[in-house]
Amino acid sequence: MLWRSVVGKLWFTILLLVSVVLSILMVLLLQSFERFHVNEAESQLVNHANMIASIYEGYEVESDALYTIAQYGSAFEMHVIFLVEGEKVWSTDEEESHQVALDTFFTDETLSQVFSGEQVVMTEGDFPFVGNGDEFHSEIMIVGVPLQPDELNDSAVFLYQSLSAIEDASNETKQIIYFSAGIAIVLTTIFAFFLSTRITAPLRKMRQVALEVAEGKFKSKVPILTHDEIGQLAIAFNRMGRELNNNIHALNQEKEQLSRILVSMADGVITLNKKGRVVLTNPPAERFIQSWYYEQGMNQDIKGNLPAAMQTLFEKVVLLEKEQMTEVEMQGRSWMILMTPLYDRHEIRGAVAVFRDMTEERRHDKLRKDFIANVSHELRTPISMLQGYSEAIIDDIAGSDEDKKEIAKIIYDESLRMGRLVNELLDLARMEAGHVELNVEELEVQPFSERIVRKFQGLAREQAIQLSLDIEHSDVIECDPDRIEQVLTNLLHNAIRHTKEHGKVILAVRQYDEGYRFDVIDTGSGIPEGDLPYVFERFYKADKARTRGRGGTGLGLAIAKNIVDSHGGHISVHSKMNEGTTFSFFIPCIFNN
Repeated sequence: MLWRSVVGKLWFTILLLVSVVLSILMVLLLQSFERFHVNEAESQLVNHANMIASIYEGYEVESDALYTIAQYGSAFEMHVIFLVEGEKVWSTDEEESHQVALDTFFTDETLSQVFSGEQVVMTEGDFPFVGNGDEFHSEIMIVGVPLQPDELNDSAVFLYQSLSAIEDASNETKQIIYFSAGIAIVLTTIFAFFLSTRITAPLRKMRQVALEVAEGKFKSKVPILTHDEIGQLAIAFNRMGRELNNNIHALNQEKEQLSRILVSMADGVITLNKKGRVVLTNPPAERFIQSWYYEQGMNQDIKGNLPAAMQTLFEKVVLLEKEQMTEVEMQGRSWMILMTPLYDRHEIRGAVAVFRDMTEERRHDKLRKDFIANVSHELRTPISMLQGYSEAIIDDIAGSDEDKKEIAKIIYDESLRMGRLVNELLDLARMEAGHVELNVEELEVQPFSERIVRKFQGLAREQAIQLSLDIEHSDVIECDPDRIEQVLTNLLHNAIRHTKEHGKVILAVRQYDEGYRFDVIDTGSGIPEGDLPYVFERFYKADKARTRGRGGTGLGLAIAKNIVDSHGGHISVHSKMNEGTTFSFFIPCIFNN
């Protein structure tokens, strides 16, 4: 709207200012011209009165004097009254129907002073007129001049004139002033619009450029048309745009650099606001949150909340305004959390938490302690049996050939067991050294998965376990079929072995743009949370009370992990005690050695 724009405000201000000035000038001019007309009329009447008095006094014959005065009065259209010795001698009102009442000249305080013969009197007012038996009032100006004050008493000549003539002159003057004021207002309006548009045109251009800058168009420039304050403002605006562009470019670079640093960090980073809500995360921190989310049973209500340990740590950081540290266990992984407050000048606006995955350090510490014990445990039993049965043969404890053959078979089986252990160790060592040989070929996923499931149907039926395949539309992948079958065989065998009767084992296969994901899901006994980080290590067994019948060498999952890694994939595990376990591994569609 016009009144909200600079043009309207500037125009209204100039117009109001000019109007106020013109109003004051009009009032002063009208009063001045009114006084001028009144004074001029009084001055003329006084001159005419003196002239008539001189004529009357200069003639010796009164009739001649009155004749001359009559001619004089008619020439100037004046009303004249002669009073001699208190009586009316002659007047120009003889021919008029209404005349000024004679008592007026004697009763009026001002007019009566003329009879003293000392001064000329002047007055204005509403005086009565009489004639034809009625009376009315009219605004007139009366001037009185004494006649021969030394010789005559109560003698004077009075001239009066209607104020309507003065009012006509004043009205004409007012019309001229009003017309001039109107022209001045029109010219002022035109000038104000011209001036305001000249001033606001560059401002509107600046507004347009400012909106473009707000949209990110920092190359927009304000044209510099003048060298006054508006031109200097345009120069400053253009300089501000350049500085803003440079600053935003620097901020974007810094933001990109910080984003790259966060993404490439091995440690997790979470930024929290002052309410404890997550604002920013990086991939390692996302993995921590997903692990906690899985541990809470995929509950939708916990989204946006923090784990209890982190919430407690955050409250300590806000309360003490110092960095705090703690360590939490989540899905078998050990996380060291260091949280530091963030300040907005002097007030805390949130906190930043750094997550360091200490699982590898803890795992290495544990492996250093358990490796020798595990190797000794795996080798001690077959070696002891070989020694014991060898001594039985040497000491001729076995009397019959059947006993000797049975002892020899046990020695043979234990030697085969030690051979398998050694071969698996050698295979695992070669895989970890990167010397694994893969026979890569295209593999149709669905027939391959169906064959693997059929292979374990017999074992599953013996244990009264329901084994099923969950697969959608699939294509082909490039891999070593024998190695992938070795991985699935190990995972399915473990799942069936650790699932109770009437349980379920599912092989789920899903295709993605990048590759295939295989999930082996069971409803078995589960793996303790503290054992999850170590299930893919050599000689590690979650079943501490394992028997020789159920337990293997403890190398199957380690070999499976190396096979998946050699295909460029990754393997993981999620488990809950007495609810089940899910082993998942991902294989890319195209093999990249």
